[in-house]
Amino acid sequence: MSDTKSDVRTVTIERDFPYPAAKIWRALTEPHLLSEWLMKSDFAPVVGHHFQFSADWGSVDCTVEIVEPNVTLAYTWNAYGLESVVTWTLTETADGTRLRMEQTGFRPDQEQAFQGAKAGWPRFLANLERVLAETA
Repeated sequence: MSDTKSDVRTVTIERDFPYPAAKIWRALTEPHLLSEWLMKSDFAPVVGHHFQFSADWGSVDCTVEIVEPNVTLAYTWNAYGLESVVTWTLTETADGTRLRMEQTGFRPDQEQAFQGAKAGWPRFLANLERVLAETA
């Protein structure tokens, strides 16, 4: 099996939020807020920081790759044989901020993980929307 770029699949979701990028950035980077919409973690927005997301089903090992406050955040997402990268991009809009999430690195033999991400990320982002609405 080849390991070419075309063999790798990506889950991409974009949402527009009526909030400034700084508010969304806080929800993406502060562990107490992350735990409310994604999972518990020992995250820190520092390039090279190793951390874990944990849930009742297990954990995800991660390393921070990119930190551009209020613009871009990327970290590896490694669990159960999946080695992927999650990238968050925040873009100012006339009415707030467009948030783009990309998780890339799904191989053709990882259909279950790919489908799980396609189903899971919309739920996580719905939780994020709720947390943003409730957070000052």
